[in-house]
Amino acid sequence: MNLEQALASVEAQLNALVVSDVPLLTEASRHMFNAGGKRLRPRLLLLAYDAAGGRDLDQAIPLAAAIEIIHTATLIHDDINDHSDMRRNRPTVNALWGTTTALLTGDFLFTKAYHLMVPYRPEVNATLAEACVALVEGETLQVETARQGTLDRETYFRIISKKTASLFAAAARLGALQAGADEAIVAALGTYGHNIGLAFQIVDDVLDLIGDPQVLGKPVRADLTQGKFSLPLLNLPPAMRETVSALAEGLIHADAIEEALDQAHKFADRAVAALAVLPPSPSHDALIALARSAVERTH
Repeated sequence: MNLEQALASVEAQLNALVVSDVPLLTEASRHMFNAGGKRLRPRLLLLAYDAAGGRDLDQAIPLAAAIEIIHTATLIHDDINDHSDMRRNRPTVNALWGTTTALLTGDFLFTKAYHLMVPYRPEVNATLAEACVALVEGETLQVETARQGTLDRETYFRIISKKTASLFAAAARLGALQAGADEAIVAALGTYGHNIGLAFQIVDDVLDLIGDPQVLGKPVRADLTQGKFSLPLLNLPPAMRETVSALAEGLIHADAIEEALDQAHKFADRAVAALAVLPPSPSHDALIALARSAVERTH
């Protein structure tokens, strides 16, 4: 089985697993999965498994499905927190069925993911559980700082480390753990995933400010209107952060966007450097390509 076949199996599992005897949960869950998505986290997990010496991709497919289900659950909850109406050019679950149904759908998906994890050993389960705790902590910290109206660079990186990078790191570590890799390989792939996650989130924040909403499939400048300061905004002088109009003007004339993208590229470079302990392989090369694509994307 090659990578694309394994990803097709992950997709089949996603559609099969989100079935409930409560039809609304099935409909709302499939609404999210049928909208598509990059499937970066399952791809990362499968590549890490193979690069770390895994012999049978079938053994990693349930883990890859679990990581995507958890990611999707967090998107549903994010849309509630952000009062978002569109994602991937489709109405969000909360826009179609309301906040309560969206909350319950996210909870349903979390529990489905953990049902997939039952056969795996404690170390594997603990890795995913720790990432989920970090996700919640990161989102809570972001809500709190937005409410207070203050954010510094240190807190920004703490937030994105928890809310985004933690799941990328977990995906890479899970692949290595399932492959039976030694701790040095597991740690290296965890470092790779963490840095990919940081780079990915910074680019996401840039695209929220200057991206094409038709390409992104959702409105832009949501962070501005919700009082969330991202790295490009933190790169501006404080005097430019007082109003939305000043921020927009500042982003045009300052180097804030370029500086943020430079930082994203540095994280991608660190991710690639972490792979030095891995033997050469097609999956090793694919992980390098994944790091580059994370910072060169337009959506």
